[in-house]
Amino acid sequence: MRDHIGNRAVVLGGSMAGTLAARVLSEFYQEVLVVDRDTVLGVRTPRKGAPHTRHAHGLHARGHLILEELFPDFTEELVAAGAPVGDLGEMRWYFNARRMQKVHTGLVSVTPTRPVLEYHVRERVAAIPNVTYLQRHDILGLMSTQDGSRVIGARVRSRDAIGIEQELIADVVVDATGRGSRTPVWLQELGYERPVEEKVKIGLAYTTRFYKRPAGVFEDTWSINPVASPQHPRGAFFGLSTKDTCILSLTGILGDHPPIDPEGFVEFARSLPVPDVYEGIKDAEPIDDPTSFGFPASVRRRYERLKRFPNGLLVLGDAVCSFNPVYGQGMSVAALEAMALREHLRKGAPVDPAAFLRDVGKAVDNPWEVAAGGDLAFPGVEGKRPLKVSIGNAYMGRYQYAVSKDAELANGYMRVAGLMDPPTALMRPSVMLRVLRHNWRKPAAEDTAAGTSQQPGNGPDVQLPKAV
Repeated sequence: MRDHIGNRAVVLGGSMAGTLAARVLSEFYQEVLVVDRDTVLGVRTPRKGAPHTRHAHGLHARGHLILEELFPDFTEELVAAGAPVGDLGEMRWYFNARRMQKVHTGLVSVTPTRPVLEYHVRERVAAIPNVTYLQRHDILGLMSTQDGSRVIGARVRSRDAIGIEQELIADVVVDATGRGSRTPVWLQELGYERPVEEKVKIGLAYTTRFYKRPAGVFEDTWSINPVASPQHPRGAFFGLSTKDTCILSLTGILGDHPPIDPEGFVEFARSLPVPDVYEGIKDAEPIDDPTSFGFPASVRRRYERLKRFPNGLLVLGDAVCSFNPVYGQGMSVAALEAMALREHLRKGAPVDPAAFLRDVGKAVDNPWEVAAGGDLAFPGVEGKRPLKVSIGNAYMGRYQYAVSKDAELANGYMRVAGLMDPPTALMRPSVMLRVLRHNWRKPAAEDTAAGTSQQPGNGPDVQLPKAV
C-alpha cells in the first residue's frame, strides 16, 4: 500500500476533469472530497450546471486509452450498456464536402451522450472508499495562510441548508470548475497576478435534436460528420447515441447559428454541403425539440507563465483551457492533465504547482495549436495569423483533399485528431510529398464530391484537423 502524501484533497467541480483528478488523488490522499453545485451522482441526463453536455461529444483515442488505464474494462462496461463504440477512422468524415477514405486505425472512439459517459466514470470514482462527493454545494472561495503563500482549503455552502457555511481544510485544492473558474480572481485577492488570457472568438452555436434511429442510415457507420470549413462553414455531428436513438448537433459560426424551430432546424440540415444528414432526418421521428448552446470563444489561461503561484492550489481542465468543442479535445486533454498530476504525485511529495502547471501547459500546446489555428482559417474570425498559422492552414487544406484519396494519409490525420501524434507528424517530408502528389490532380474548388457549389466569399480551402 502506498504511503499517503496528505490527509485530504479537495476537488472543486465534479465533471470529467474533476472526477478524473479525484480518481488520481485517491491513490495518494487519505480522503478526497469532490464539491459540485449540482446533484451529480446517478445522473444520466444534462444538468443545470453543465448545459453543454446535451450536445454531441466524443472521447477519442488518447482519452479513451487513459480511461481504460484508470478504469480497467471500462470499454466493455460501455459496450454492455449499449454505448456506441467504434474505430475513429470508420466514422463517415467529410472535409470540404469530400469524404475521407474509410480506414481502420485501431483508435477507439466512444460516443454515448456526455452525461451517460460521465455517469459511468463518476460511478467508478464514487465507489472508491476514500472518495466522497459533496453535492449541491456552492463554492464560496479559498482559504489561505495569512501571508497568502499557501492555500489551505475552500469555503462552501450547502444549497439545501441556506446560510450554513463550511470550511473544508485540505492539503491541496484542485480547481476543475471549468471555463467559469474564479481562480484568476482568487489569485488577485491573494496578491498574485492573474494569468494572461488568449482568446479566439469563433461565435459558435450548437443546436441539437434527438431522433429515433432512422432505418438504413447507420448501416456502414455509427457517426456521420460533415466538418465545417471556411468554404462550408456549416457543420454537423450526426450519430447513434444508443442502439435505438441518434443525436444530431448542427453547428454554425460567427452568428450563422442553427435555428431552434423544427422547420428551420431541418432546413439548416438541408443546407449542409453533403446530403447524408438531411436524408437521414427528413423522415425520422424526433424525440424532442431542438436546443441551442452558444460558445463565444476558445480561451487559454497561461498559468504556466506566472512567476508566483500559491502552494496547495492546482488548476486543470477547462479552467486552464476551454477549446472550441467541435475539435472534440476537452475530455482527452483533461485526461492527459490527470495523468500529469499522477506523475507528479508519484514523486512521493506534495505537488509543486509551478512544475505541474508547466506540464499542463505542455499537454495543452498541441491541441491548442490545432484548435486555435484551425479557427483562424475562417476569415471572419478575429486574431493574429502569424506565418506559421497561415502556412499550416494552407497545407492542411491540401491534406484534407488528400485524405479523400489516400487511406494512409487518412490514418495519419486521425492519429493527430485523436491526440496520438502531434500536428508536426503530418508535415514530415515523406508525408508532405504524398500530399502534394494528390494535389497535382486536384479539381477546381467548386467541384466537390457532393456536387455542391462553393459558398462565395468564404476564403481559401484551409483548416487544421478536427474531430467530434
